[in-house]
Amino acid sequence: MIINFETHASNERTFLSWVRTAVAIVGFGLAAARLGNQHSPFWSELLMLVAGAAVVLIAWARMRHVRRRIDRPDRLPDDGAPAELFLMLLIIALFTLLGTFAIHVS
Repeated sequence: MIINFETHASNERTFLSWVRTAVAIVGFGLAAARLGNQHSPFWSELLMLVAGAAVVLIAWARMRHVRRRIDRPDRLPDDGAPAELFLMLLIIALFTLLGTFAIHVS
């Protein structure tokens, strides 16, 4: 069995939840604008796709960072600056994505 399997699986589930959130917001935003018979500007679609990709990329970088921390033999405190930075970047990217969703749909 893989060492720390449960912790690695939890880390990957967290990554996948960020991916699902980004895909759902982008997908729903594109579908809502098309179904609403509104003509949305191309830049709002592009901005929403870029913001969704940013969420996924930052979530991937965070997952890789946490994976390295899990594999370390020594115990590390949970209050590491890089982990908090990744989380703040994810939150900023998510709010940017939600803002572009609002612009695209309205």
